Amino acid sequence: MSGEPTGRIRVVVIGGGLAGISAALACAHAGAEVTLLEARGRLGGAAYSFSRGELTVDNGQHVFLRCCTAYRELLEQLDASALVALQPRLDVAVLAPGGRIGRLRRSELRAPLHLAGALLRYPYLGIRERLSAAWAMQRLAAVDAEDPRNDARSFGDWLRQHRQHARAIDAIWELITRQTLNLTVADASLAQAAQVFQVGMLSDTSAGDIGWAVAPLGAIHDVAARRALERTGVDVRMRSTASAITPEIGASPDGAYAGIHVSASDGFNVRADAVVLAVPPARAAALLPPQAGVSSGFAERLGRSPIVNLHVVYDRRVLEHPFAAGVGTPVQWVFDRTSSSGLAHGQYLAVSLSAADAELGAAPEELRDRYLPALADLLPAAREATVLEFFVTREHSATFRAAPGARASRPPARTAVPGLVLAGAWTNTGWPATMEGAVRSGQTAAAEALAALASARRAPRAVVEV
Repeated sequence: MSGEPTGRIRVVVIGGGLAGISAALACAHAGAEVTLLEARGRLGGAAYSFSRGELTVDNGQHVFLRCCTAYRELLEQLDASALVALQPRLDVAVLAPGGRIGRLRRSELRAPLHLAGALLRYPYLGIRERLSAAWAMQRLAAVDAEDPRNDARSFGDWLRQHRQHARAIDAIWELITRQTLNLTVADASLAQAAQVFQVGMLSDTSAGDIGWAVAPLGAIHDVAARRALERTGVDVRMRSTASAITPEIGASPDGAYAGIHVSASDGFNVRADAVVLAVPPARAAALLPPQAGVSSGFAERLGRSPIVNLHVVYDRRVLEHPFAAGVGTPVQWVFDRTSSSGLAHGQYLAVSLSAADAELGAAPEELRDRYLPALADLLPAAREATVLEFFVTREHSATFRAAPGARASRPPARTAVPGLVLAGAWTNTGWPATMEGAVRSGQTAAAEALAALASARRAPRAVVEV
């Protein structure tokens, strides 16, 4: 089957994660004719759901902050804002063995004073450690997150230089760094850590208020996303794997821009005016043509950091909070997923373990033996409860490693091929590998693609063969 040129700009988006969804919507809203290719049978990329018996299970516990304006805008576009909750005020229960509970709760004072009371009342640090942590946060607010010298430096080294001892690092700094960067403070870039704390905690009073899905992630990033893409006229082709991207530049006698040819596994072939490549780094590296001018080996240099999730179903309610953090325990963060999973009786908890290199290769029995007693130490009600089910999910390549020097390996959206652009949380967004970073990358990629077409020297044309 072949299609005649429509006179509209034709854009092909490769990859149906949050970056691809965002890019496709932006291009369609700008009037382009958009086709989105997704290799799997679902949208959502690294934030998805699956069925296990009667449970609907999220692959991981993805949260966002009030400062994540691009992701929140996407939720509006997907008509999915009712499927998430957002705290009216940052309030995190921090649990310690023995059933002890502390809180990190902000006030309405101007940032950064909004956190002063929380630090001064924090029960897991002595008064000197609390004052030292507050002083270090003030100093961190002044770190230039754009300075390559800070990107080349370890956050852990900076903390030690600023007199943050082991207990403060475990009870404050690791609590936030692991969840946002998927690395320990020792392994994380100072610049990337500074960006997280500055944007999420130190710049605006309400920036760090936490949001989370109250429905399965698939209901948001797959079902709602498909509906939104359909409403905007995007042609979504599932189980369609891009196999080649071939630039056609200088093909005409005057050397004008001629388009980019895309072929896919399902027989789809198109000459597009622009292509947004929104797939994981290794896959992008394999598809990028040499003319793109992207430094080889970037995927290997970015590396990968895993996340392991432990799923526990109890016969009764054992956690009284929607989520909680742990201190002095192997449990990092635990989330109540009972309602979103469809569980009728008992309580379903998900334990999220970031920077989980040590847990990645552990057998489920080993993790069960370690973490069920740890949960019982934190949650007194769990000591009398019966565990009905325990299972493990692993994301081997959950994120790239925001390690010292990583920013230099994060390519920009624009490539040397006019109209061929990159998207993904791993591109140089300035943000870590989060849902916000992914959405921002998609928006940037769409803007770059459309700008490249606007400056093309002849009208775009498209011929489709399927």
